[in-house]
Amino acid sequence: MIVFNSISDFVRSPEYLLALPLLLLTLFGLGILLIDLLLPKEWKRLNAFTALVGLGFATAAVIKIHLAFTRAVDVAYYSAFSGTVLVDRFALYFFYLFLIGAAIAIIMSIRYLEIERENHGEFYALVLFSVIGMMCMACGYDLVLLFIGLELMAISTYVLVGFLRSDKRSNEAALKYLILGAFSSGIFAYGLSLFYGVAGTTNLADIRIALEQRMITNPNDPVVILALLTTATGLLFKIAAVPFHQWAPDAYEGAPTSITGFMSVAVKAAAWAFLLRIFLFGLTPLRSMYVPLIVFVAIATMTGGNLAAITQSNTKRLLAYSSIAHVGYMLLGLVASDGRDNQTGIMGIMFYLLVYTFMNLGAFAVITSLRRRNIIGDDLDDIAGLYFKRPVEAILMLVFLLSLAGIPPLAGFWGKYFIFLSLIQTGHYALAVIAVAYAVIGLYYYMRIGNAMFMRQAVDEEPVRLSPGMSFVLGVTGVATIGIGIFPNFFIRAVNWSLSVGQNSAIAQMLK
Repeated sequence: MIVFNSISDFVRSPEYLLALPLLLLTLFGLGILLIDLLLPKEWKRLNAFTALVGLGFATAAVIKIHLAFTRAVDVAYYSAFSGTVLVDRFALYFFYLFLIGAAIAIIMSIRYLEIERENHGEFYALVLFSVIGMMCMACGYDLVLLFIGLELMAISTYVLVGFLRSDKRSNEAALKYLILGAFSSGIFAYGLSLFYGVAGTTNLADIRIALEQRMITNPNDPVVILALLTTATGLLFKIAAVPFHQWAPDAYEGAPTSITGFMSVAVKAAAWAFLLRIFLFGLTPLRSMYVPLIVFVAIATMTGGNLAAITQSNTKRLLAYSSIAHVGYMLLGLVASDGRDNQTGIMGIMFYLLVYTFMNLGAFAVITSLRRRNIIGDDLDDIAGLYFKRPVEAILMLVFLLSLAGIPPLAGFWGKYFIFLSLIQTGHYALAVIAVAYAVIGLYYYMRIGNAMFMRQAVDEEPVRLSPGMSFVLGVTGVATIGIGIFPNFFIRAVNWSLSVGQNSAIAQMLK
């Protein structure tokens, strides 16, 4: 145990460097809450700029950690705070995703909150606090820290979903999300407590060792099975997998549209980082038990998400069910990869999350731009005739939809490609065929939105005006969606870097 005699000792320690992004986000979040009290109404935009500056400082801190890995080529990870924090390349990859998703969501929110008359500093502070929770979920190596990070992210998100206080849909969505989320957290905490009882420790590495020994003597231990089922239930709820998806459509529809986009990418990426940490680093000895469960859930999720999306007339609910369907595809990557010999599936999941961040945020940015003083903007009728009002925006929306459907040469194609490739490499041919079939169904309901934009007349004549911030968001997400699709090699190398140390898997080194 390290003892610090002064603040200067702490600043020079590895603990300080690894905690620096979290400390900076905390300081800026608290600063926004204080500064907001002093700002007049017409200056409230400064809160958004302060939050963006905070994200910039946090990004600089993450880059500083990144450079430490670059200089030490064969270092698999850095550990701190008695082994509770473990920052490896896997965690750094997710740090970047969280920061990008939060920055885009904040820029999307500036004009939107002004229209809704809810431009308060608490909004931006909660976004920063949720990112802190996400980072704890990505770099935590102790059950207690992981659970604290999960709850910090979840509580912040509950409030953000219900941030439109005068909107009944927002209030109802937040209440449903809170009740179901609290219930799932209780089940999840129960599962973690069982693993603590089995292993006598909250450290993931020690839990894995204890489970390996226990499986040798009692491979069908009912306590271990119950712990696995309850833990998996909590994790599957967080990624909105069927049958634990009921919260997602209501939360997505009722939340502020910019937060819906933020939830669909950053919150979901954090849940995936958490899930991969638990399954690949802690519960590896139970793989033979959880793979059949994941196969069933993946098929159910693709089925439920795709079929439910076909009937939706609300674009936010349609994209919510689309998001559920994408979870099913990514779960297949977990089936086809164990992090040791077969890593293509894990690579596919991480690449999928990268491209999904841009194409889904781009789609929600278009929906956000449709919000005007007397028009909510999240129905198919609201997007009808968009091509005749804003042709560039309509074309970008079509690009995002085609990318979500996995049409080459756009970025979404590569996400599905690596998932399907991993299934073929590991002999899961039937699962690959099912996934491809559902991808075709996905193209149908995405084109319903395309048909409304290009083939229908506008229901209202009010023009769609883009703020400079929204134009910037659409430009960035559009360029990224097209650019990653045409030039994927750099991003593929980035994903491989996050999973490797030299020629060896970082995950495999952790599991030795």
